[in-house]
Amino acid sequence: MTLVVCFISAAVVAGLNAKATGFERSRLLVDGKVFNVEMAVTPDERSRGLMFRTEMADDAGMLFDFGRASDISMWMKNTFISLDMLFIDNNGVIVGIEKRTVPKSETIIPGPKPVRFVLELNGGSADRLGFEVGEKVEGLPR
Repeated sequence: MTLVVCFISAAVVAGLNAKATGFERSRLLVDGKVFNVEMAVTPDERSRGLMFRTEMADDAGMLFDFGRASDISMWMKNTFISLDMLFIDNNGVIVGIEKRTVPKSETIIPGPKPVRFVLELNGGSADRLGFEVGEKVEGLPR
């Protein structure tokens, strides 16, 4: 019974946190690792991204969905934590990884080719978990 109450409480808190940030949530699978991600889908959500965050759980991230493949560039303005950026094509394949980005930098980080998605994870996650170009991300929007 206690386990059920704890699980329900955690689910309620997670739901409240999602509402507080204004982002929908989803789960993705990258090389067998599960990530609970916030979805940045609208232009406003994509421009806000992870700005002003001071921490993020190890299994969390943000998925930027641009709706179709195009030339995408990112930056770290007002983002206080280092991130790994996984550039993902229409087929869910990682086509580029920008590791350990510099917090608050306004340097433009271009994707290596047209992509539909960018998945931001805590800086160092790609190396720690062994993510590589060519791997598939599962659970992406269609």
